[in-house]
This record gives sequence, structure tokens and C-alpha cells, in this order.
Amino acid sequence: MADETFNPKIVGLMCNWCSYAGADLCGVSRYQYPPNLRVARVMCSTRIAPELVIRLLAEGADGVMIGGCHLGDCHYISGNYYTEKRFDLMKKLLNTAGIETDRIRLEWISASEGEKFSKVVTEFTNVIKALGPSPAKTDPLMKKNLLAAEMAAKNFRLHALNSKEYVLQTKGNAYGEKMDASELKEIVEKAADEEFERALILTLTTDKSQSVKDLANVMKIPTDRVLEHIVELRKNNLIAMDGHGMTPTYKAIIIGGE
Repeated sequence: MADETFNPKIVGLMCNWCSYAGADLCGVSRYQYPPNLRVARVMCSTRIAPELVIRLLAEGADGVMIGGCHLGDCHYISGNYYTEKRFDLMKKLLNTAGIETDRIRLEWISASEGEKFSKVVTEFTNVIKALGPSPAKTDPLMKKNLLAAEMAAKNFRLHALNSKEYVLQTKGNAYGEKMDASELKEIVEKAADEEFERALILTLTTDKSQSVKDLANVMKIPTDRVLEHIVELRKNNLIAMDGHGMTPTYKAIIIGGE
């Protein structure tokens, strides 16, 4: 049962040319919607990076709503097509982290759709109220999961794959060869799983060194997979053996003492 006293904190990230103008029209037209949304304006929805949305949830937002121009009407021609791919990655990483994907929403709202803005905000607020407060506020492991998801989203390999996904699907590679959408999605999702698990290992070993078995128990994945990730992380000088003996432990290497 939803907590009637829960007053969610929702962040709205709106593109300058359509959704933000739609929100403005909503206010001018006196359409009503819950006061839970706090709006920030960006020039284009494609400027909203997955790691930004995940960080907002990690820092206490109960939900994040992204608004952009309708597909085909982007002020920057194809920006919102990239937004779609980035939103898919956000959902994948949140799902992997154990956070409800309904806590984020993507909507296309034009400058003339003030009434739609009101309806969407009302619907989304009700969804967040039903979900309750973000588990990251009270569950330390869930907070670490979100920090790992943020780290994974910023990873160069995953960022590059996600950025090229739309181009490879529509225009093709340097030889004009287009890739199947489902095949591309599978590649990106596999990379997301791998980078999330590696990021979680680094997150879990930042404050305390841990063994492969300890990490496998917390992450609920096989020990051999943890060991594979540690080998890869050691190659990149991101983690080091911290304890020797019968059961070696590992600790993340903090660059610059941060």
C-alpha cells in the first residue's frame, strides 16, 4: 500500500526547444499538476547522459523525468534518436542495479502540448508515489549499486558502444554496413552487465579489501566470474592484491587519493 504521507522528489530534465516550452505553456494555461517536479533546462535531450540520471537517483531523487522534442522534430535533427538509445542504457543499468526502471520516464512533449505536460507529470508522480521512496536512501548496498551503475555508464567502452548504436543501425560503419538493431542491443547489454559488475567490485573494495568469495556472495554471481573481472581490472591497474596467504583479498586503487 502506498504511503499517503510520502512526498516524492522528482527531477525534470527538459529540452529547451520543446518540452521546457511545453512546461511554460502549461503554467501560462493554468493546467494543474503536482508540485513535486523540479525542472532543469538543457539545450537538447541528447545532452542528458545516463550517468547524470543515475547520479540524481543515487543522491536522493525518487524519480527522474526526461522531456524532448517528438522524433523527427528535434531542433538538432537527430538528437532525440540518440536520447532513445541512452534511455535504454539507463533502464538496463538500473535494472541490473536492482532499482525499479519505472523511476525514470522519457516523454516527447512539444511546445504546444502544455496539457500533455500536466497529464504526464501527474501520471509519473502517481507512479513514484506508488513505488515509494528510493531504496538508495535507506539501503547502503543499493546506494553502492547505483554508484557502480554510474561508474559503468561513464566507462569509455560502454559510452562508445552506446553513442555509436544509432549510427551503426541507421547509417552503418565505415563500409556502409548496417547492423541489426537486436544484435546491437545484445552487444550493448552484455557490455553493460560486464562493466557494471567490474564497477561494483571497485565500489565494494574502495573502503575495505575483500576476497573473491566475499565479492561473489555480495554480488550473487559465480566466483569464477568475479575472478575474471579482477584479472581484467588488475590489467588496467584499477585493483590490487591487498592481502596474501590462503585467501588473498583485493582493494580498489584510488587515483590521486580520492
